Amino acid sequence: MNPSAARACRFASRQARLSQNITRSKPPTRLTCTPTTTRLLHTSPPLLTKVKPQNPDPTQNKTSPRVSPSENIGRQRFSDFDLGGKVYIVTGGAQGLGLTLAEALVEAGGKVYCLDRHPSPSDPEQWEQANSRVVPTWGGSLHYCQQDVADNDSLNSLIAKIADDNQRLDGVVAAAGIQQITPAMEYTPEDVAKMLEVNYTGVFMTASAAARQMFKHKTKGASICLIASMSGLIANKGLLSPVYNSSKAGVIQLARNLAMEWSPTRPDGSGGIRVNCISPGHILTPMVLKNFEEVPGLREKWEAENMMGRLAETSEFKAAVLFLMGKGSSFMTGGNLVIDGGHTAW
Repeated sequence: MNPSAARACRFASRQARLSQNITRSKPPTRLTCTPTTTRLLHTSPPLLTKVKPQNPDPTQNKTSPRVSPSENIGRQRFSDFDLGGKVYIVTGGAQGLGLTLAEALVEAGGKVYCLDRHPSPSDPEQWEQANSRVVPTWGGSLHYCQQDVADNDSLNSLIAKIADDNQRLDGVVAAAGIQQITPAMEYTPEDVAKMLEVNYTGVFMTASAAARQMFKHKTKGASICLIASMSGLIANKGLLSPVYNSSKAGVIQLARNLAMEWSPTRPDGSGGIRVNCISPGHILTPMVLKNFEEVPGLREKWEAENMMGRLAETSEFKAAVLFLMGKGSSFMTGGNLVIDGGHTAW
């Protein structure tokens, strides 16, 4: 036998023995795993069988204009800003910007409830001066109610009572807010929680409590204004307030989402609530004046950063809140009015 034939015979013999061994050997043991749950990743638990809520379809019940053009042109002076017979709530309304915005609504004929956490206005002289400026023949009135926006149960009850007593609630201005100047690495969880409880959660709960009453009473043309800040868009030079700034950024985004949910009209005729923000620049309020005491040179720095070379007075925001509460803004929702003297436009 030649060498090639011998190698072929040996190879065939080895293959035959290998085949016999595989046939006689037991099949390998297969590991089996019994799953503890059949839920796939990134899905809701099986118990949550309800359809998740979605925003209403605005095209199903289109929100009508508050008045037709023929009624709204040439019939009355400044009819778009007339708030006669309407009822409003302003949180943080005991002093500063909140009280000034409340006065604007009263001047236009609105019945305005100012809510603040103190048993009586913290600056009695400022409150008395505001009351002395009320002109009864214009139809407006100013009222004070003690209410901490962080007390949600009490807040809901008070807003419901105001709406029920008047059988309507036309608008809310959520202006309550606090500030703390602290380097970021020195904030405690308690500091952060306290700031957000007022500046974000308090604003959110105020808007929600108001919306429930607006839906209940089917108030036509209802409007909610959240007071945010240009600080929600930028970091303020010279002022270490990371939680305040981020809380205001959250308020701006909150307005967009509430507008998406509440602006469409529902089949029963409720809804159609407009939700917008005002983002002021630096204003001469008691809170800001306290900042100037704590941070020397801050006022000069802020004035230098402003295109108009100065800071705002609270009265310079009256027209904006009248616009948002009145008929003039009937096609505006989810917006953010930045009124900052050009500070963020550099």
